[in-house]
Amino acid sequence: MKALILAGGAGTRLRPITHTSAKQLVPVANKPILFYGIEAMAAAGIKEIGIIVGDTRAEVMSTVGDGGQFGVAVTYIPQDAPLGLAHCVLIAEEFLGADDFVMYLGDNLLEQDLSAFVHAFETARNGAEPPTAQILLKQVPDPHRFGIATLDANGNVVHLVEKPADPPSNLALVGVYLFDKTIHTAVASIEPSPRGELEITDAIQWLIDQGYRVRTELLSGWWIDTGKLTPLLEANRLLLEKIETRLDGSVDEASAIDGRVIVEAGAVVINSTIRGPVAIGAGARIVDSFIGPFSAIGDDCIITNSEVEHSVIMARSTITDIPRLEDSLIGREAVVVRTQKRPRAARLMIGDHCQIDVE
Repeated sequence: MKALILAGGAGTRLRPITHTSAKQLVPVANKPILFYGIEAMAAAGIKEIGIIVGDTRAEVMSTVGDGGQFGVAVTYIPQDAPLGLAHCVLIAEEFLGADDFVMYLGDNLLEQDLSAFVHAFETARNGAEPPTAQILLKQVPDPHRFGIATLDANGNVVHLVEKPADPPSNLALVGVYLFDKTIHTAVASIEPSPRGELEITDAIQWLIDQGYRVRTELLSGWWIDTGKLTPLLEANRLLLEKIETRLDGSVDEASAIDGRVIVEAGAVVINSTIRGPVAIGAGARIVDSFIGPFSAIGDDCIITNSEVEHSVIMARSTITDIPRLEDSLIGREAVVVRTQKRPRAARLMIGDHCQIDVE
């Protein structure tokens, strides 16, 4: 089995961060979002991964490399324009060949282990009624925002509809799909949707209409599309909940560590309080500051005389004299400094290389 990870989207909902960086490489819990998907595929025993890349291909390729750091082999597949998920399958046919494969949206994060999902498909493929596809579903409170599935009494999909005004169920398609080679015929047989894209829901519906079986599993645990600030910070929170304390850096005697905290090698904590769960990246410097729960401080950041909570601070940024920074996403090599002495909390989302003076 192979994997196809989609990392070509522009990430317009995360601008200004994504003006200068791929949305799939924004870190949560100090690790690029895309890495979680690659690691999940490797843990499921998948060794050949194709990654769909778009305008940010150079950054993705530079960061991921040949896949050796994950124990997999990566092939990059350029997509010149965002023409739909089914279009990704279409352009990846040479890489995928006749193999079964997982398709995974590179900006999604799942709590559930994908190994069991993959194993269930492989087992079903050897059964009396082998499915040609398998989708993962999640009950949601707002089904009009998603692709929605209707099931028969045996749990097989009978109908899919994209973002319905009157949803027939509350079962949303999660961004993980399993296919056999029949999907190549399906994506070549459908027409673009009104928005000009080849929709994967239309391709799966084509399989159903042709009499093929589409199996489902219900997702256990959380699922987050990290394409906006609020869900990205929520993903950061959920992943930090799983960390265990590891203090590889330097923490002086005047500092206090409370709860589960990671201080990476080369990081320095001076006269500060770190209240976990918190991850502090390699080479970071925290001085006379408070770092509160659910914060991820990137490599080589400098935080001085400031309070930070429930925020993601990306690599090589500087926060100085800020009374309170919360619910924020700060890009790489940004500078946030207070210019007046009046105390004021800040909630910010700023891109790479910015300088913000907080009055």
